[in-house]
Amino acid sequence: MTQEGRRPVLVVFGTRPEAIKMAPVVRALASSRALRPVVCVTEQHREMLNQVLGFFGLEPDVRLGVMQPGQSPSQVAARILERLPSVLRDVGPAAVLVQGDTTTTLAAALAAFHEGIPVGHVEAGLRTYRLDAPFPEEMNRQVVTRLTRWHFPPTAWAAGNLEREGVRSADIHVVGNPVIDALEWAVGHLGAHRDSVLPGLGTGGRKLILVTAHRRESFGEPFRALCTALREIVERNPEVDLVYPVHLNPSVQEPVRAVLEDLDRVHLIPPLAYWELVDMLRRCHLVVTDSGGIQEEAPTLGKPVVVLRETTERPEGVKAGTAVLVGTGTAGIVGTVEGLLKDPEAYGRMATAHNPYGDGRTSERIVGVLEGALVRETP
Repeated sequence: MTQEGRRPVLVVFGTRPEAIKMAPVVRALASSRALRPVVCVTEQHREMLNQVLGFFGLEPDVRLGVMQPGQSPSQVAARILERLPSVLRDVGPAAVLVQGDTTTTLAAALAAFHEGIPVGHVEAGLRTYRLDAPFPEEMNRQVVTRLTRWHFPPTAWAAGNLEREGVRSADIHVVGNPVIDALEWAVGHLGAHRDSVLPGLGTGGRKLILVTAHRRESFGEPFRALCTALREIVERNPEVDLVYPVHLNPSVQEPVRAVLEDLDRVHLIPPLAYWELVDMLRRCHLVVTDSGGIQEEAPTLGKPVVVLRETTERPEGVKAGTAVLVGTGTAGIVGTVEGLLKDPEAYGRMATAHNPYGDGRTSERIVGVLEGALVRETP
């Protein structure tokens, strides 16, 4: 099929996590004989988004430019709903692909629905069934389900959630998570970025702990409690170095710096570029995080994950043994991390557990489903 005959699929994303997970999907669409990607970025997070685009060699076809300082989710959604419809009419895509649970995901799916364009939802079916955790992501994800034609859950558990909510089995395609595709590609393309951040840490018998924590639902006293736990871990375990790329939000910066800034073996650094984070994951001993994506990525590299949340929409990792859910209480965090530091058998069980989130072939499966559906519908 010629370039002119390949049907366009509009891929819409706006944050760094979305870009990481959609980059391999865009690459797979570019290799399709029947479909071609048209990349539209909302720029919900402009600077971090551009880092990822550059690393994966992606050049957006459309930039909506919705980012403004101090914007609320409602303002982001309003700008997308105002600007995206004209793009949809100009491109005339056969389908729109969105990912995950961001405001961009919700607004883009709604705009496509209004234009009568079918939606594919990558990473569908994740649930906590608590609208306050994660907020507002849980509601975003549930609403997008109602707007979606092709549901691409990463696991059978996520697919089961969709079936219980009334989604037709024929519209559900368990494909894995493309974050694993992205991670495997990134590890092979680190090049000069390898060991570029804090070289030497995690060597010579020392144990490097990587921390990422910034969830909105933990702000306030829970966040101070988890920072206190990190301090105790470092003070009680002299073989430990702790690296914490600190989110720029003042609700994160203030407690982190108040509790941790004066410790010698704590490295508070600016947010990492994606390739730097991949390299740090490769080098660390274990991960302490409230991030959803890292719960999926770290097991591929054999790193146990201590999850700083009361609930998670990714329970498959907990069930598989790659992750343990500890909340934000000081005692629970300290006890769990020290157990992994001091018990080689417990550490080994987590480090070698099977990653339930994918095998690196998710993107080609997604494109295969779309080809099968859209080629049949070609006028």
